[in-house]
Amino acid sequence: MTHVQSYNSPSRKDAALVVSQLSVDIDSESGLTQAVQSLALCIEHGQTFALVGESGCGKSMTALAMLRLLPEAARVVSGQVVLEGEDLTRLPEAGMRKVRGGQIGIIFQEPSTSLNPVLTIGRQIVETLRQHTEYRGAEARRRAIHWLTRVGIPDAERRFNDYPFQFSGGQKQRIMIAIALAAEPRVLIADEPTTALDVTVQAQILDLLADIQQEMGLAILLITHDLAVVKNVADHVALMRHGQIVESVAAAQFFAAPTHPYARELLAAIPTFERRGQALTVGPEGSRPSPHVNRPPPGEVVLAVSNLSVNYIRRAGLLRRTTPIPVVESVSFEVRKGETLALLGESGCGKTTIAKALLRLLDKQARVRGDASLLGQPLLTVRGKELMDRRRAIQIVFQDPYASLDPRSPIGEILEEGVAALRPEVGAPDRRAHVKQLLDRVGLPSTALNRYPHEFSGGQRQRIAIARALAVEPQVLVCDEPTSALDVSVQAQILELLQSLQADTGLAYLFITHNFGVVEYLSDRIAVMHKGRIVEIGDTAKVLKQPQHEETRRLLAAVPRF
Repeated sequence: MTHVQSYNSPSRKDAALVVSQLSVDIDSESGLTQAVQSLALCIEHGQTFALVGESGCGKSMTALAMLRLLPEAARVVSGQVVLEGEDLTRLPEAGMRKVRGGQIGIIFQEPSTSLNPVLTIGRQIVETLRQHTEYRGAEARRRAIHWLTRVGIPDAERRFNDYPFQFSGGQKQRIMIAIALAAEPRVLIADEPTTALDVTVQAQILDLLADIQQEMGLAILLITHDLAVVKNVADHVALMRHGQIVESVAAAQFFAAPTHPYARELLAAIPTFERRGQALTVGPEGSRPSPHVNRPPPGEVVLAVSNLSVNYIRRAGLLRRTTPIPVVESVSFEVRKGETLALLGESGCGKTTIAKALLRLLDKQARVRGDASLLGQPLLTVRGKELMDRRRAIQIVFQDPYASLDPRSPIGEILEEGVAALRPEVGAPDRRAHVKQLLDRVGLPSTALNRYPHEFSGGQRQRIAIARALAVEPQVLVCDEPTSALDVSVQAQILELLQSLQADTGLAYLFITHNFGVVEYLSDRIAVMHKGRIVEIGDTAKVLKQPQHEETRRLLAAVPRF
């Protein structure tokens, strides 16, 4: 059943964009799929309209259909997309090229793959200006610099000729915003614009969009699964599921009194400090299962790090002189058996560098100094068989399971590979039995063994990545942003899985994330990093409720809250 308010009718005269009865079909090997079904929405000038829902529900497909950028296997089978009185579905392709970037701008989720790596950022903005405005030559350059300055790129004139790789993730997203807004469009589609950003950069991007929206009267279609962001910025919320809008109401009403069961389920799955120890997922017929078994108190120290420093090596010049670039400085911490230590901080503060150094993934790229011990044995200085033994005891789960799983190998081979390499004493029949048990433990059927990564959803792929890390029975699991790309309900499943595994096995987690909700729900202690150093460390409740360092207070202030 679709809950759509009468004021969301396509007859609104002051609407910037009206979509009515939009349906999109996709042809695949398994047959015809209805990706979008009879969708209707109306976005007014100056309004932020949030389209929310889980991955695969049709959000991005809706945006691509509006811009006529659907993949070859997909097609619009019915409906209208009306931009200020003009039906875009009837325009020839030449007309649509004027609309894309000119009248409708779009910001994609991952700026690293959206920006052309071989063109300077200045040239990429100028291309938009030349295509959709009358700016040319020096005037186009000045206008591009204006937009770079407007979106907060420091020293924009000097950086005009820099390339995308020379900017941080947050800066690249700002450049994408500059490109999307350069031609001063009437509608902006923001497709997961802040998902991969830390909380302070996310707050800056959202504030920037709000300022420009007010200045230009932009209509913004915000596509996201981050309900906390929606709560703080949206005027209207439309919730999608299985290609349909199941609820469409004013944002205040959506969060105060959601009417659809699916909306209530999503809101209940959001991790918070108050929900620690409680289940986040909903069982059959809306029942909420009992909380997981309480974890025992932390045991002995399994990972000890003392005065860890990491300098990346930059080689330059004919003589290949090396210049050390300090990234991590004098970091010390301990993680105990059955404990979760959350490592927090802005992008670039050194969190992932610490993880890579401990896993010995930086031996050829950086100078690592200091001491680290794993189960009382040295970790940073061992070689050969000793290093193999240490790698059995410490494993990692990466942020993007699709990028970290070999797309050409079936799941069974992926899971067996680590066992074969790090536990050669285990024979082939035992390995296969072991990986079947692993799949069962992470909630996947044994039939998954012969399937490939692309056949699974994002949440299922992350479960496979966790199973691969567990295959060699480690004592420490490093989780590097393992849920940041996942929907709130899938995230809830992964968090409950991690808690269950920890209760059963006593695993120690070093949990790297910028998601404060996850930290509040999962962690025992928090270490806050800033510019390569740990500036505060302590019990989760104390750090959250009584932060001592200015950086901790700044991070907490930037977190979008309900």
